Amino acid sequence: MLRTSLLYLSRQQRIFSLIRNVGFARKMASRFVAGETIATACDAVAQLNAKGISASLDLLGESVHTEAEARATGRQYLELLDRIAERKLDANVSVKLTALGQDVSDALGIEVVREVIARAKQYGSFVRLDMESSAYTDRTLDTFEQHLYPGFEDNVGIVLQSALRRTLDDVERANRLRCRVRICKGAYLEPPAVAFPDKGDVDRNYIAAMHRLMEHGRYPGIATHDEQIIAEAKRFAKAQGIAPDRFEFQMLYGVRRDLQEQIVKEGYRMRVYVPFGSQWYPYLMRRLAERPANIAFMAGNIMKESFRR
Repeated sequence: MLRTSLLYLSRQQRIFSLIRNVGFARKMASRFVAGETIATACDAVAQLNAKGISASLDLLGESVHTEAEARATGRQYLELLDRIAERKLDANVSVKLTALGQDVSDALGIEVVREVIARAKQYGSFVRLDMESSAYTDRTLDTFEQHLYPGFEDNVGIVLQSALRRTLDDVERANRLRCRVRICKGAYLEPPAVAFPDKGDVDRNYIAAMHRLMEHGRYPGIATHDEQIIAEAKRFAKAQGIAPDRFEFQMLYGVRRDLQEQIVKEGYRMRVYVPFGSQWYPYLMRRLAERPANIAFMAGNIMKESFRR
């Protein structure tokens, strides 16, 4: 019930308007969000790089409703790629097609995202297409395969969600294309006909997808904080003779920093997904919904910091 409530709240822009400047809410957001500007985001990446951790930067924001908004977001991503190259950061970028105009028109979304991917190619970098709710899965994958992957095979990849019942078929499709995939569990509230309602089924689907990607895919990103799944990835890699440089683990900014550093010390690759920007509210609500215990954890840490001052 709490998860459902938090996901509902994530879609309430009016609430964000009320709490955006509330100090407590901003402190909570700062745990998971690297500030609101390109400069603060790049500073966060520099700190991660110093620990041997690479990053994927995401300018927060979802569906836009005008061409002007879409093109403005595209320009911000171009600037972000310029700054990453300028500072020689070990980072790529993640984008949502709806933030680049997909809901205005498919043609606009394709045009804007191709400009971003072309800039990434110029720098020898990479763009990850974030996966949104299941309503966008077919549109995202079809756009990727037909309009973005050809000509940019080394510069663009996709995300698949193990919560969705269809995902193993999508893994096979991705492996046939030889494209790069990030596998995650998924943070959207979906109907049972589309997604597994039981966590155990989501986890089993994740492991099955992960095995196929590790064995037959192209440099998969294993995005999870689940220590049992991480241990299984290590076991499977060793059993199948899969070298550590053929895949990477991925985690969220501000989540299990201790585990991130431990994995690097063990000789595996780690990439942290670093979101930033003014539209942090929906993202924060989804992170809390994934693990509602984070509410108490974050509130406790904020209180401790307050007492120290």
